[in-house]
Amino acid sequence: MALLGKRNLLTIVRSALPGFYLDGGSHGEILLPGRFATAEATPGRKIEVFVHRDSEDRLVATTQTPLACAGEFACLRVVSASPRIGVFLDWGLDKDLLLPIREMAGPLNPGDWVVVHVMVDERTDRLVATARINRHLDLIPPSYHEGESVKLLVASKSPLGYNMIVNDAHRGLLYDTDVPAPLKVGQRVEGYVRSIRPDGKIDLAVGRAGYRRIASVSDKIMEVLTARGGRLPYHDNSLPEEIRDAFGVSKKAFKQAIGALFRERRIVIEPDGIRLAAPDSHDNSE
Repeated sequence: MALLGKRNLLTIVRSALPGFYLDGGSHGEILLPGRFATAEATPGRKIEVFVHRDSEDRLVATTQTPLACAGEFACLRVVSASPRIGVFLDWGLDKDLLLPIREMAGPLNPGDWVVVHVMVDERTDRLVATARINRHLDLIPPSYHEGESVKLLVASKSPLGYNMIVNDAHRGLLYDTDVPAPLKVGQRVEGYVRSIRPDGKIDLAVGRAGYRRIASVSDKIMEVLTARGGRLPYHDNSLPEEIRDAFGVSKKAFKQAIGALFRERRIVIEPDGIRLAAPDSHDNSE
């Protein structure tokens, strides 16, 4: 059966003047307008399409790819507004997506960007957007493990950092101290789970998947140390701005990296800086 608001692989039943009719299961035949058909479209073949409703509420198919399917989050641009209905969003299809007034979290004007959840409206069985995203996040404590790679969407700025949507399902927090560069609401980034607190809340970090990020920072520190004669004036009490200027990372990432290098006996941490350890201090053959 064809699923509304999802990508579907449907069989072409027949061709007609308007285009091709697809087997929608219990929904009956669904029209794929001719302008969206590929050159390979012939009766009997399967074709991947997105199913939505047209302006007359009929199920239709398209080979266009929306910026978000039902059940997903995205940051979309407002293209027009209707005082009595809501605003319409560009989501990558010819037909714009409605964000009803009742689902708006604040005033919006054409040109604005807003983070929304795409859903099937239970009242009308139409695809709509909602900016009340907290209602659509999973409140069950997640089963992520520390260091797990995750997909992140910046939902909003907070006094502590950034509220993030994790894997289109959960809310997490990325602290300002863990952000190598400012982020924009709606931006998608790769990240990983730093920790899960007892209350189920997720603390996050950005960078390459898992703790490979720490290894990357460690390599950079060793490279700079070697180039600067084996000693650098950076330590636990250095200003975050100094660390960022020197290595392009947060102070927290720097401290984690030098901690790992110290445990590997590759560096020595001193009150006023760090230096390369003597070769025999980390030679496993000794």
